[in-house]
Amino acid sequence: MLKTLVNAFKNKDIRKKLLYTLMMLVVVRIGSLLPIPGVDTEYFSTLLSGINSGDLSYLSAFTGGSFEKMSLFALSITPYITSSIIVQLLTIVIPKLEEMQKEGEDGRKKIATITRYVTVGLALVESIAMAIGFGRQGLIVGYGEYSTPHYIACVAVVVAALTAGSAVLMWIGERITENGVGNGISIVLLVNIISGIPADFVTLYSTFIANKTVAKGILAAAIIIAIIVGVVVLVCILQDGERRIPVQYSQKITGRRSVGGQSTNIPLKVNTAGVMPIIFASSIMQFPCIIAQLFFTETFEWTKYLSSSYWCRIEAPKYSLGLLLYIVLVVVFAYFYTSITFNPVQIADNIKKAGGVIPGITPGKSTSEYLNRILNYIVFVGAVGLMIIAIIPILCTGLFNASVSFGGTSIIIIVGVVLETMKQIESMMCNRYYKGFLSE
Repeated sequence: MLKTLVNAFKNKDIRKKLLYTLMMLVVVRIGSLLPIPGVDTEYFSTLLSGINSGDLSYLSAFTGGSFEKMSLFALSITPYITSSIIVQLLTIVIPKLEEMQKEGEDGRKKIATITRYVTVGLALVESIAMAIGFGRQGLIVGYGEYSTPHYIACVAVVVAALTAGSAVLMWIGERITENGVGNGISIVLLVNIISGIPADFVTLYSTFIANKTVAKGILAAAIIIAIIVGVVVLVCILQDGERRIPVQYSQKITGRRSVGGQSTNIPLKVNTAGVMPIIFASSIMQFPCIIAQLFFTETFEWTKYLSSSYWCRIEAPKYSLGLLLYIVLVVVFAYFYTSITFNPVQIADNIKKAGGVIPGITPGKSTSEYLNRILNYIVFVGAVGLMIIAIIPILCTGLFNASVSFGGTSIIIIVGVVLETMKQIESMMCNRYYKGFLSE
């Protein structure tokens, strides 16, 4: 990987793209430190009592600490991710959006425009809910001490700042995708997650290594490194794993030439749904807790069952029942998301129209049933892999009180984005140095 980066910097065009990406990421990190006027920056630090001890901790991890500091980019790109998911789901039920999706590049541009509008709308709604809900509890400085118009003005400033910050991050992500390297939105999310990792390692050091004997410290460090490396390796295997289904195309005679007769395959990824099942499941579990914290000051007993910070604790095993619900949701959303992104009937129809056939399978309905059957097995394997990756950090947190901001979701995002970005850089280098047949 390092060799690829060194070779990439030697190329002027690729170096320009990499520097542009780095410059934009510097802007992202600067914006994460800019405070919002009239806001108590220590409010969420006190509320969370640490990065991973509250129901809103995953927001702190995804925003690179911006949410905890209540900075300009506190909402990060979560509204954009949510809006993308919503628009993608709506393409199934709204025929107009489905037609746009099939129109090619023009249709994708229209869907992208709709996604932007939905992102701004969601950011506005989330900003209003946070400003009013948390403002009553102390987020806005001077609440209850000033007149109502002053409070309304403070709420308006907070809402405008948060909404604008989310829109700017969306714009930065799109500019990185267009002028930089990799998927801009994913890279912004990656940098936010990575920014919190040094603090996590400091926490792990102070908890398990500091003030321990040399032997215990070395053993603890070895176990921590082994767990992290093991999870990363498992994520790499899960991300690159695929089932290849062979497809044979019939041979046609055109004039004096034979056309076709090629053999290819359909690659079905083991982790077809990616990290989306974990994000969906986490969102569903955390939503009631967030609503409870927005409108109530007291802590309810039932929220502990839905909070991952209370799972797998020896002193309170009853709260681990929420983990079972979490596992069920991951499996359900894995099948659900795969069903809306991969259509076996459409694939089978395309194969039949192109004159292809899966060896031993009749074209048409039998092909779609075969693809659907294979896909069900693959999705189950991928869901089990996701559950293992997601549960390992939860077990460490519950059993050993290893409070860190990054979990299975963060590791999957980090590894996935890094692998895809490196593949894109290698592809750009191959295109750059490929001479072709006429160069000799």
